Amino acid sequence: MGHNHDGDHNHSHINDYIEAVAAYKKSFPSAAKTREETPDLATREMLRFFADKGIETLFDRFDRQKPQCTFGIGGSCCKICIMGPCKITEKSPRGVCGANADLIVARNLLRMIAAGVSAHGARGRECMLALKAVGEGRLNMPIEGAQKLKSCAKTLGIATDDRDLNAIASDLADLLIEDLSRAYPGDHKTLKAFAASERIEVWSKLDLLPISAYAEVFEAFHRTSTGTDGDWRNVMRQFTRCALAFAWSSVLGSSIAMDSLFGLPKRSRLLCNIGALKEGFVNIAVHGHSPVMVSAIIKAGRSAKYIDKAKAIGAKGIEFYGICCSGLSAMYRYGGVIPLSNAAGAELVVGTGALDLWVADVQDVYPTIMEVANCFKTVVVTTSDSARLIGAEFYGFDHTHSNIGDAEKLAEKIVERAIESYADRRDIPRYIPHYEIAADIGFSVENIVEDVGLEKILEALRKGRIKGIVNLVGCSNPRTVYEKAVVEVAKGLIANDVLTLTNGCASFALLKQGLCAVEGAKMAGEGLREFLGDSLPPIWHFGECLDNARASALFKALAHLANRAIKDMPFAFASPEWSNEKGLGAAAAFRTLGINSYHCVYPPVAASKAVEKWLYEETKELFGAVMRVNLDPAALVAEIVEDLNAKKL
Repeated sequence: MGHNHDGDHNHSHINDYIEAVAAYKKSFPSAAKTREETPDLATREMLRFFADKGIETLFDRFDRQKPQCTFGIGGSCCKICIMGPCKITEKSPRGVCGANADLIVARNLLRMIAAGVSAHGARGRECMLALKAVGEGRLNMPIEGAQKLKSCAKTLGIATDDRDLNAIASDLADLLIEDLSRAYPGDHKTLKAFAASERIEVWSKLDLLPISAYAEVFEAFHRTSTGTDGDWRNVMRQFTRCALAFAWSSVLGSSIAMDSLFGLPKRSRLLCNIGALKEGFVNIAVHGHSPVMVSAIIKAGRSAKYIDKAKAIGAKGIEFYGICCSGLSAMYRYGGVIPLSNAAGAELVVGTGALDLWVADVQDVYPTIMEVANCFKTVVVTTSDSARLIGAEFYGFDHTHSNIGDAEKLAEKIVERAIESYADRRDIPRYIPHYEIAADIGFSVENIVEDVGLEKILEALRKGRIKGIVNLVGCSNPRTVYEKAVVEVAKGLIANDVLTLTNGCASFALLKQGLCAVEGAKMAGEGLREFLGDSLPPIWHFGECLDNARASALFKALAHLANRAIKDMPFAFASPEWSNEKGLGAAAAFRTLGINSYHCVYPPVAASKAVEKWLYEETKELFGAVMRVNLDPAALVAEIVEDLNAKKL
């Protein structure tokens, strides 16, 4: 799409890109096509149920937005200032301020990735504040990840010998918050401590090392403000600084805080998909990305006090279900939290009528959840001042987190509300498609080292039993048939002996297809099956979207053991259906590591030959990696496998 990379922006390219975008838009599926072709049978059944009832979904709303704006898809729509909005056409090749397509596209990308840095950083900050509050005795919550806490503190230069665990936690939280919010220029300590030295050298020579997440986001919005940075290449340099801030503060820093406070994943087996919903129980769904309140809610809901209260009104007990990443992090830490759906399918889960309470914290919670919930009298509770819903009840942290110490009390109110809702909803009909499947979950670098062994993985790579390792992630996008691209890419990869890691929204599709279960190995190629044996699934579930940190840590560890630069290893990052700002940040962050990113949805850059070329070609010289896009999942798999084979050990 628009891969014509000659010279500066010109009129012929404008026409070319408009034609290319028009052709691209024709590939977008209809809601009807999605109903027929989405791979999960439970989802198909729920989509038909919604259609019969006249309840709209994300896919219906996408249909009604068609035809989407050509200039928005191409990235040449600018609405930063009030002189606009401006769009680049043959008649008007510059905006009112004089910005051409290259600058407008670059500025839009920078603002988008800055939002991604903020999104992961904000929910990580809540975990860091919680870790600090626990360290100071203001929050009654156990430190479940003591070993991870001490290990990371030691790596970061914090004294651990003969020190109280809470004191170490307080110091670690201070350092992580400093890396997140530093304003005065200085070393980003987490990056310096955990990134591969060869990568730090690359970034340093290019003057790309970030000051902090806050500083780089602040600067991103500054330089894209009216009449500031007029050099698209300089704007893309700041884009890359944001990618690094995203990786090392918003993702890794947040992950360290979460693992320290809530503990590492635990390997286990469970049932997933809508058919695993249980009737006769007080059913609570957790949805979003922040584990602090979720942890307290699950602890309260599993206490004898509240189980007895539930039984006193006729329920069999209390059950928890996971939507999006709050559900996934709870799933691998607490056991028995049943994964149901990613964000794009959340409305369908509410529409079963089986949930008494829906707890939403932050991110990927669409406002139309309320409309579906009202149809089925499901009570919706929000827990963050950052993410309110009209009509929802609020039991959560205030803007300054001054009441973070009240997490236990707030959680008890939420569980009480769920029990009340169960009593009020006895006559609400349920519609639960009976599809459920087993999954083996809870992988981490730590248990892979212990249970599998890095040497065994490296040996399999050297002998060709494994062709490479791919981190397959990303939210769903209605520009593709729901979950179809990610499933087809996953099946293609494992059939070609590619070991696959997953986390976040994409992982729900793979869980529901049995690809994260040991039994899924029958779909793998002969070499990969031999490596997996009888105890490992072909796709290793690392958890929620923040757990990209686990994938990058595994890549670093294997590259170090092989005595190779990460860019020279047979690794890849794929987010076939990516759809939001965090996805842009994740893909860019892995490319800074020297790992190609692969997609079935185009980024909004077609209006600029220069920015396209930078993403698709020039970053090869800078970092050793590029972005590749192919609308055909099978063709994308072929490209990934070809690129992995070129880096054979």
